[in-house]
Amino acid sequence: MPARNTTQSFGSIARSFHWLTALLILTAIPLGVIANQLPYDTAEALAIKAQLFSIHKTIGVAAFFVALGRILWALMETRPVPLHPDRKGELRLAEAVHWMLYISLLAVPLTGWVHHAALTGFAPILWPFGQTLPFVPQTAEMAAMAGAAHWVFTKLLALAIVLHVAGALKHHIVDKDSTLRRMTRGEAAPADPRHPPKSALPVAAAFALYALGAGIAGLLVPQGEAVQAAPAPVASAPPAAAGNWTVASGTLGFTVKQMGQDVQGQFGTWTADITFDEAATDGKHGKVTVTIDTGSMTLGSVTDQAKGADFFDSAAFPQAVFTADILPAATGYVAQGTLDLRGAKVPVALPFTLTIAGDTATMAGTAQLDRRDFAMGATYKDESTIGFGVAVTVALTATRAR
Repeated sequence: MPARNTTQSFGSIARSFHWLTALLILTAIPLGVIANQLPYDTAEALAIKAQLFSIHKTIGVAAFFVALGRILWALMETRPVPLHPDRKGELRLAEAVHWMLYISLLAVPLTGWVHHAALTGFAPILWPFGQTLPFVPQTAEMAAMAGAAHWVFTKLLALAIVLHVAGALKHHIVDKDSTLRRMTRGEAAPADPRHPPKSALPVAAAFALYALGAGIAGLLVPQGEAVQAAPAPVASAPPAAAGNWTVASGTLGFTVKQMGQDVQGQFGTWTADITFDEAATDGKHGKVTVTIDTGSMTLGSVTDQAKGADFFDSAAFPQAVFTADILPAATGYVAQGTLDLRGAKVPVALPFTLTIAGDTATMAGTAQLDRRDFAMGATYKDESTIGFGVAVTVALTATRAR
């Protein structure tokens, strides 16, 4: 069986691309539908839901690259002639459906991929190349636009598949010709077929339908305040009775592992009361009290779950407080104290570096926590779904009070 196409038949490469693409797409679609419908009210249910979504996304990315290869191969290869060149209307419709399929096979997985890259935190793609995409910002607006487009485009893909399968069955059952066998067995067309005159109408119709779908997706995206980016991670102004340094800007974030992948979260609202002197007194350079609004936390697509009773329980514990002495350390300083979170008071050490230029200070530090110390995620008893360790990072710029 020849690998390349001829004017009479499809080669083994084209047919392999066709059936591999079909297998991937027809596997990804039901996985996505099932995963969407599954509950996530328990740790076990959430783990199953996340695993199915991970497989769905991974197959979707694979389908994108296979479809891209298939389309490039089809554009470069000889185009086999149709069996019925005199049926011009039928051929135009079939060509339009094929172009719908080609666009769908790229647009559907790509919009899903963009949605995943824009909103981290749930069901990673199972590959070693990272979870983000170049030029795709991690914002709620981008996630909403990509999610709406993915939803609409899946419907166009389903329509294209139904029409494509219906056409194949019509040829096989009604016309009783070799159209389907050409793709299953590589059966050749008669020796003297011909291509009908080319027309741009099927291509234009397919692209116009997708342009309409993109417009509908745009209408589905909530406007104005309904879709907002995650709160900017800038420290709130400290209370009036602050120390001798005032925070001008800063970030307070954390990293956890979900299904083996790093997921970043952050707190949008927090205050820091800092007293610090370059010269130590009784072995201490000062003290700090950080008050965190746990309700301002964002963690990608699992923000609501992270705020729930299993984890931060923001409704019952709206604040977390870190109180510490600032002590000298071998490579800078360390804030040694206690973190009061979810009603648990746990000793925490946060080593940090500090640079002071005149009346402006810049610091950066990282602390390692264990979620089990705060009874977080008690039903997640191993690290296969959510890791035990949590890396907390803080960076801020402060000015000396006068």
